[in-house]
Formats: sequence, C-alpha cells, structure tokens
Amino acid sequence: MRIVLLGPPGAGKGTQAARLAERYGIPAISTGDIFRANVSGKTELGLKAQEYMSAGALVPDEVTNAMVRDRLSEDDVEPGFLLDGYPRNPEQAVELDGMLSDLGVILDVAIEITADSDEVTKRLINRAEIEGRSDDTEPVIRKRLSVYATQTAPLTAFFEGRGLLVQVDGLGEIDQVTERIVTAVESR
Repeated sequence: MRIVLLGPPGAGKGTQAARLAERYGIPAISTGDIFRANVSGKTELGLKAQEYMSAGALVPDEVTNAMVRDRLSEDDVEPGFLLDGYPRNPEQAVELDGMLSDLGVILDVAIEITADSDEVTKRLINRAEIEGRSDDTEPVIRKRLSVYATQTAPLTAFFEGRGLLVQVDGLGEIDQVTERIVTAVESR
C-alpha cells in the first residue's frame, strides 16, 4: 500500500499516519522526520536544508524532493509507505510520480482528512496550551489553516483528477476516524 496523507494542521494526520502504518505494515514517512534525520546526520542535503532553515527561508522543492527520493530508495519501503507532509504542491506531486515510476510502483491512494476550521482551531489551541506552545495563538493558527487551504486546493485537485483522492471526515473519536479511513481505502 502506497499512501499520501493530506489534511490541515490539527486534523489528526500524525495520529492516523501511525495507525495506518501499523495496520498496513508500512513505514509512516513525514517530511519533518526526513529533514531532522538529514540535518542531524549532517548529510549534504541536510546541510543545504539547514542553510535555508537558519535563514528563515523555506527549503526549496529540489532539496525536499531529493530527500524524499533518498528515503523512498530505502529497503523498508518495499512493501509500501505512507507519506505525511509530502507532496505539498502539484510540482512535488509530479516529482513524486517520477520517483515512483523510477521505482516501478504506483501510488494507491491520496487520503485527505477533512475537518471544520473552527474545530481544528480549538484542537490546536488546546494542544498549544498542553504543550506550552506560546506561538500557537488563534490568529497564527487561522493563518496556517488559510495557507494550507490555499496551497492544498490545487494538490487535492491533482489527486482527484487522477482518481486517487479519498476524503474522510477527521472529526470524532480517533478510532472512528481510523475506521472511516480504512473503510474508504478498502472500498476502492
């Protein structure tokens, strides 16, 4: 099973990624983890990424794409994988197509976990309080959700156009959301 997981901040992607990875026996791969591993390992790509991050700039697609390509070449992804946080735009999705073609595999499904922005905002404010994230204020959270919606709309359309998109309501109990996702994926 080869899965791309999409969804706004606070929709429960991390939680669902771990559950789906366990259920299907595949690694959950987040771009955050890939970045941290490359930076802490002082790889050539990690050093490039660190330059941009230290300057407060976004890491360019070509560096992110190269890190994902390296990660997808590892042995543990042979039975499949779940990508969380990649691709983030249609250009990265096209690049992912090329990577998968080079590996001789195809993407099975793109799952978008949907959630009401007011509910997600409440979740993130609550998480910020619990984790002591003073920078996660309501205006900042709403801005992140707005940016996500703007950037992800073309990506959602990209996967929908390929017949790969499955949208699942991310509100409710964690087990309920997991079952909704599994039912949607397995009914394809």
